[in-house]
Amino acid sequence: MLPPHRYYYLHNFQRALAWISDRYADLLDAGDRQFLEDFAALPQASQALMVRMLMRRGPWFRASRLVYDEIPGIEDAAAPLQALGWLDASAPMTLDELFGLLTKPELARIFANSAVKAAARKADMREALRAEFPDARPYGGWHPDCAEGVWRVTVTERCERLRLMFFGNLHQDWSEFVLADLGVFQYETVPFDTASRAFQTRADVDCYLALHACRQALDEGADIDVLLRAAQDCASGNAWLEKRRAKVLLRIGQACERAQDWEAAQRVYACCAYPGARHRRIRVYERMQRFQDAMALALQAGDAPESEEESQRVARMMPRLRRGLGQGAAVRTAAPALPRTDLALARPARPSAVEYVTRDHLHHDDAPVHYVENALINSLFGLLCWPAVFEPLPGAFFHPFQRGPADLDAPDFHARRQAQFAECLAQLDTSAYRDVILQRYADKSNVQSPFVFWGALSEPLLTQALDCVPAAHLKLFFTRLLRDVKGNRTGFPDLVRFWPAERRYELIEVKGPGDKLQDNQMRWLQYCVSHGMPVRVCHVSWLEDAA
Repeated sequence: MLPPHRYYYLHNFQRALAWISDRYADLLDAGDRQFLEDFAALPQASQALMVRMLMRRGPWFRASRLVYDEIPGIEDAAAPLQALGWLDASAPMTLDELFGLLTKPELARIFANSAVKAAARKADMREALRAEFPDARPYGGWHPDCAEGVWRVTVTERCERLRLMFFGNLHQDWSEFVLADLGVFQYETVPFDTASRAFQTRADVDCYLALHACRQALDEGADIDVLLRAAQDCASGNAWLEKRRAKVLLRIGQACERAQDWEAAQRVYACCAYPGARHRRIRVYERMQRFQDAMALALQAGDAPESEEESQRVARMMPRLRRGLGQGAAVRTAAPALPRTDLALARPARPSAVEYVTRDHLHHDDAPVHYVENALINSLFGLLCWPAVFEPLPGAFFHPFQRGPADLDAPDFHARRQAQFAECLAQLDTSAYRDVILQRYADKSNVQSPFVFWGALSEPLLTQALDCVPAAHLKLFFTRLLRDVKGNRTGFPDLVRFWPAERRYELIEVKGPGDKLQDNQMRWLQYCVSHGMPVRVCHVSWLEDAA
């Protein structure tokens, strides 16, 4: 008998099926339950072969390409799967599928009697044969003399549905088990109950799959009106599914903009609640020269902006809208001036990022400089607020392989955890926060988190930050971060400089020749300046360019 670890992937698949059977029994139909029952009754080799095929790109497989030490008799293992109809040797195969399955020499032998030239490239050979062979046929019809087993997997759709039910998404796959078992990824342990399920009804699963199909159809250039109707038909009472639907609508609207179909774009954005849809609708109205409509929506956004990003974008649009309406320019409030330093440095002998060159230039033993960008402040926040981030609220955690809560980018992420975050941030009013952060850094080492950048952290860096960044400044950073987690997790300055002896710090944004501040960087810099937090923009030029 083979060692159990050789079937690691099978054991993981069985664990997932058991999880689904336990937590989603009420969402399974007769076909799902029959699949679970039939799979459990299969011989181990057949189970292993089925999982191996599901983990590979199909839907067609050749026996000679399925080589696994733990499955010595592939055709014998396939027989029970064929008996269940999960593998089909007689399913129609298109010319494209045939070309994807066979090598060029094999194809040349099959089509030896056709007019196609054997020396032609594989793609050219296929195109030359397309008119002669327009119809699909079983593999045996293409290659009657072949004795090799060739099968099409017929249960992929059902297994994809089960995978979706387990992970709550389609971008994670069964390799998550392997990575966790090997210790490559470690995940926080979160308790689950029925309310924590990704899907509460079978219709929720159908809705997710329909939205996924809609997104794929958009990438393939499907008709916009058809896509819009499909997305509208996916309306759901499930809040996180509604967020997904809104995001699909936003993508449809952006596709309309790229096609310069302004009328269609404004119709899509009008029924889209995803963050960013409103300012895009204003822009579309502007392109349509519907300045009254654009101004009305812009004033609405100005009175109740959904985020600082929207406020910034709308403020930038207002002068153009006023001109379009024949109005005079409004008095603009000047943004706070940003401290600036200009450096002329020697271009490094070996290519290196300007941020690293600047870091090395500014670094001194008594004033160390670190390249941290988004890593430091996010990590300090994530370590201090770990319990709030991983609070097991309904709709947040669906399975054991989540890096963070599913509603992380939702507008109400903070509101739903307001008490928990308040408790964490209150530690900044005492000396406790320092020990909490350092202890959590030790206790949670390399456990996945949406905020903690383990690869960029070290105990000396954390110690210097906690020595030099006042608790009041940390609270200001964290408070703004919580206002808009999606928008404010990025845009932090590139470098941090510490003066440990003086217990002070400075954040430095580096811009090389031709670089400009991005909007999210500008927002963070202005916020820091307005709150008396030390930041600086360092513009770097190369001495060689000035010579």
